[in-house]
Amino acid sequence: MTKTVADLQIGEKGIIEHVCLNDIPLKLLEMGCMPGKEVEMVQIAPFNDPLYIIVNGSHIAIRKEVAEIIKIETDKILCDIIKSK
Repeated sequence: MTKTVADLQIGEKGIIEHVCLNDIPLKLLEMGCMPGKEVEMVQIAPFNDPLYIIVNGSHIAIRKEVAEIIKIETDKILCDIIKSK
C-alpha cells in the first residue's frame, strides 16, 4: 500500500518510494531522504505539525506539507525485501 510520510503513525516505518526533487528542501536530500531508505515516525507535535522522523540515521523535524509529498511503501513484505538488499 502506498501512502506518504504524513500518514505514518508513531513507531510505524516505511520505505521511501518517491521524492519530488523540486518540491522538498535540499537539506532533506543531503540528510539521506532518498528512495529506498527507511523512514520511521518518532513523534507528532500538537496540531500535527511538525513531524519528527528518522531517516538514514538522522533525526529530522519536517513540516506536514513536506511529509505529504514524500511517498512511502509500508507493505511489510516489500519493506523486508528492500532492507535485505
